[in-house]
Amino acid sequence: MKITSFNINGVKARLPRLLEWLEETRPSVACLQEIKCQDESFPIGEFEKLGYRGIWHGQKGFNGVAILADGEAPVEVQRGLTGEPEDDHSRYLEANVFGLRVVCIYLPNGNPVPGPKFDYKLRWMKRLRERMAAIAAEEVPAIVTGDFNVIPTDHDVWSPAAMAADALMQPESRDAYVRLLGDGWTDALAIHNPRGGVWTYWDYQAGAWQRDQGFRIDHALLSPELADRLVACGVDKAHRGRERASDHAPIWVELRD
Repeated sequence: MKITSFNINGVKARLPRLLEWLEETRPSVACLQEIKCQDESFPIGEFEKLGYRGIWHGQKGFNGVAILADGEAPVEVQRGLTGEPEDDHSRYLEANVFGLRVVCIYLPNGNPVPGPKFDYKLRWMKRLRERMAAIAAEEVPAIVTGDFNVIPTDHDVWSPAAMAADALMQPESRDAYVRLLGDGWTDALAIHNPRGGVWTYWDYQAGAWQRDQGFRIDHALLSPELADRLVACGVDKAHRGRERASDHAPIWVELRD
């Protein structure tokens, strides 16, 4: 079984690339971030033509997450995080599918630092940790995947100095991420690539893709019940180089049934 995550950077703008990727790789579950559309305009019909069913949590012009499953309808468990009623950003979606708990997230970027956006990022990460603890207490096989907007270590960026002032690399962001791992979750890509050097994002500016100046901010965290089933994981890097591609590449984990 293959579970994937893809920050598509606009589902309608990148629809041809997204459908192409789904047909070529055929994941069992595809978690999407930054769909950037309202619920009523999500192009579910295009995915159904390929045999996928899905749920989504949209927002006009930015944010938005979705979970697609090959031949099975995900059963929604929760959308949005509790603890901050005024937070109306579409960034969290949780479902049961194929006997797994699948969580798709688009964590706040947090720039500029310092400022209210960074404060919101840290509060959001605290709320995420609380929800992940509740999932862990259920002792279900679970995966939390998506764009975390955190560069966990200096090995996860082409130049630590170039990103030193960014919210993605601040000590507070990294500490909040480490706390998730300390609660018992496994960073699949980190486990399989202990020396780092694996990127999931390349900026559109300054020839970042051509120079391979990227970093890793898309992650897949596995519960102990699921980590034992991890066979392989990776990044579909070639898809970042295609015409009108997202600035992210899809990540994937392969699990034993």
